Amino acid sequence: MEIIECVPNFSTSDSKIAELILHEIRKTENAFLLDYTFDDYYNRLVVSFVGNRESVLEAALSSALKAIELIDMRKHKGQHPRLGAVDVVPFIPIKDVAIKDCIEIARKFGKTLAEKCDVPVYLYGEAGAKPERKDLDWIREGEYEKLAEMIVKPERRPDFGSAKFNQKTGATITGARKIMAGFNVNLGTPDLKIAKKIANALHEKKGGFSSVKAMAAFIAEKNITQIGMSISDFEKTPLYRVFEALKVECARYNVPIVGSEFCGLAPLGALIDTASYYLKIDNLSEDRVLEIAVQNVMKKGGAFE
Repeated sequence: MEIIECVPNFSTSDSKIAELILHEIRKTENAFLLDYTFDDYYNRLVVSFVGNRESVLEAALSSALKAIELIDMRKHKGQHPRLGAVDVVPFIPIKDVAIKDCIEIARKFGKTLAEKCDVPVYLYGEAGAKPERKDLDWIREGEYEKLAEMIVKPERRPDFGSAKFNQKTGATITGARKIMAGFNVNLGTPDLKIAKKIANALHEKKGGFSSVKAMAAFIAEKNITQIGMSISDFEKTPLYRVFEALKVECARYNVPIVGSEFCGLAPLGALIDTASYYLKIDNLSEDRVLEIAVQNVMKKGGAFE
């Protein structure tokens, strides 16, 4: 049974708008909502759902169309980099599908969205046609505020839709990628300058770790800062290694770590790797996790009398 995950990011933290977007996913046959989060400081709704090729594409399109109807980028402010109302829509192979299948779905999604809504759409990740277009940072350079200036440059023409700035919706990015780990760490300081220095020490392009993007945000309601990280290849760059480096940087500035969280669902491989490191477990694998072992037995036709 093929399973594809989609993790769309929408530029809103309005609970009423979020619910209407989520409803489009919930009502799609054979699409299953797994998780969603939104907050004021990023002003961003991050959703995770799964389905087959047909249902995941249908749910992605219907939720994107609803978001474009309801979100006005001219009124949007937030600390997370973004390009449009439907900011980024990645498709991820989970079971019985390959990355090339997800690239095909992303292309169908982008072409349809551009045609229906007159929204410029960029392909990224494994779907990106050129090395620079695989990189979200490159595509988002200048963000929504400079999109009108950037989109008319020949090298930055969208993959679908016209090179014309849409004030209300901005632009959308879609593509295919592997499972990644979204991991946020809260720091016991309100000093955003210090938090940015710590984030820069971790970010790949600023001298940090391969496969890591890191940014700093201020959480006003708690008077603390947060390091938000995306680890695109946690097998190549283990989560524990990034966390240990973060601890060193925090000690350098005498800043305590007060908590952490996964943004979205936590990949089992990243959890096993982290547990093996901190607990010094030599033989931990997915097959040695009780719930996984039981699932494998049941898949083979096991039964209890």
